[in-house]
Amino acid sequence: MTYHLAIDIGASSGRHIVGWVQDGRMHLKEVYRFENRLTEKNGHLCWEMDRLWQNVLAGLKACKDAGCTPATLGIDTWAVDFVLLDEAGRLIGDTVAYRDGRTAGERDRLESVLPFAEHYARTGIQYQPFNTAYQLAALKREHPEQLAAAKTFLMVPDYLNYKLTGVAANEYTNASTTALVGAESKDWDDELIARLGLPRAIFQPIRTPGSALGGLTQAVRDEVGFDCTVLLPATHDTGSAFLAVPAKDENAVTLSSGTWSLLGVENPAPVTTPESCAANFTNEGGYRYRYRYLKNIMGLWMIQSVRRELGARDPDGRRPSFPELIAAARASAGFPGLVDADDARFLAPASMIDEVTAACADAGYPAPAGTGEVMQTIYNSLADDCRRAVETLRALTGRRFTSLNIVGGGSQDDYLNQMTANATGLPVYAGPTEGTALGNLMVQFIAAGEFADLQAARNAIKTSFPIKEVKPQ
Repeated sequence: MTYHLAIDIGASSGRHIVGWVQDGRMHLKEVYRFENRLTEKNGHLCWEMDRLWQNVLAGLKACKDAGCTPATLGIDTWAVDFVLLDEAGRLIGDTVAYRDGRTAGERDRLESVLPFAEHYARTGIQYQPFNTAYQLAALKREHPEQLAAAKTFLMVPDYLNYKLTGVAANEYTNASTTALVGAESKDWDDELIARLGLPRAIFQPIRTPGSALGGLTQAVRDEVGFDCTVLLPATHDTGSAFLAVPAKDENAVTLSSGTWSLLGVENPAPVTTPESCAANFTNEGGYRYRYRYLKNIMGLWMIQSVRRELGARDPDGRRPSFPELIAAARASAGFPGLVDADDARFLAPASMIDEVTAACADAGYPAPAGTGEVMQTIYNSLADDCRRAVETLRALTGRRFTSLNIVGGGSQDDYLNQMTANATGLPVYAGPTEGTALGNLMVQFIAAGEFADLQAARNAIKTSFPIKEVKPQ
C-alpha cells in the first residue's frame, strides 16, 4: 500500500491525515491531531511557530508508529500570514497573526501611494484589513529593521516546507492571497512591490501545486525515522478544499466551511471589474491556474469562540460539545436575533458572547439571554451571511445557481446546513467533511499516477465518501 500524508493546519487545530487509493476509492485515516492557538506577545497576537513545527514532527513520527509511512507529504494552512528569515535561515521577529489589529487604517494610509481600485485591478484580491500587503506595510512602519535584515519571505506553509526540506519557495495559491501577485501574470508584481517600498529580493520564485520540493533534510530524517518527498498541494487550505468538491455542474456554488469560510465558484479567468471590486469579491489562485472567485464570510469562528469562552467560565474548565451547542440553539429556534457576522467586531473580541449580545442590541433586536439564544443568533447570522453572498455572486456573474456544495468541517453541522438551505433557497450537498485534507491528498494522488487528472479524482469522491443532500424547507 502506498500512503500519502496531508498535514492540514487551521487556525484552531492541525491534523496529520494519511490517504491511499484502493480499488479506485480514496481512504483517509487521521493519525495525529493537535491544537493551534494564538498567544499575546510583544503587544500582538502571534502564532507559536516553534510549537507548530514540533507538532509537525510529532505527527510524522506518529505516522511511522502507525505503520503508515508516507511516500509523499503536503502541507496546507490558512493564508496571508508570513515569516521573515535572516541570512542564516532564522526567524526574524514574531509571526503576527491576521487577527491582530496592527493593520488598522493601513488601506487609508496607502491610498495616495496605491489607490485600492488600482490595487484590486492589478491583483484581483479583495480588501481585508489583514491582507499580507497591509501586514508588510504595518511591519515596515513598526519594525523597519526587520525588513532590512530579511533575506527570505515565506508564507506559513512555505516556512514549514523549508524546515522539512531546506528549500525556500513560495507556493502559488497562498502567494496569490498576499495581494502582491498579478492576477494575469500569476507572478510577483514588481511595480506594486516597489510602490509599497518593500524589498523585492526577499520574495522567492513561485512554484505551482504538484511541484516536488525534494526529500527531508538529514536532520529531519534522523528525527522522524524515514524519508519522503515533500510535494506542494494547494497550500492555501481553501485552494485545497475547493478541489474536494465532488464532480458537479457549472451552476453550483461552493462553500468551504471551517473556522473561516469562503463562498464562490471556479473561473478560468480573473474578474477584476469595478463592480467586482465594490462587492469585495476576490480572485485567488487555484490548482492549474483556475481562479477561485470568492467572498470571505464568517465561518465557525464565532461558535468556536463561544465554546472556548464557556469552557473558561466553567469551574471545571469543561467546554460544551458542538452537539450540545447545536441542541441549545435548536431549543431557541424562534429567537429572532441577527447580526452582521462579517463585522470586524467579531474578529477577536474579548468576549464573543458579550459582543454578539451588544451587536443584537445595536441592530435593534432583543438581547439574547442564555447560551441557546446566543447560539441561535449566531446560526441566524451565518445563514443570512451565506444568503447575501450568494445573491451578490449571482448579480456579479449573471449565473443562475442550482445548488450549494459545502465542504470542510462545517459540513457536519446538520442544523447550519438546513438553515443555509432555507436561507438561500438552494439544495445543499454537504461533504466531504475532510475537504481540505482530501484536496491536499488529491494533488498527491494525481502526482503519483493514482488518478489521471482532477476530473477523475473528483469523480471518485462520490463513491468514496458520504454526501448528504439537504433540501430547503
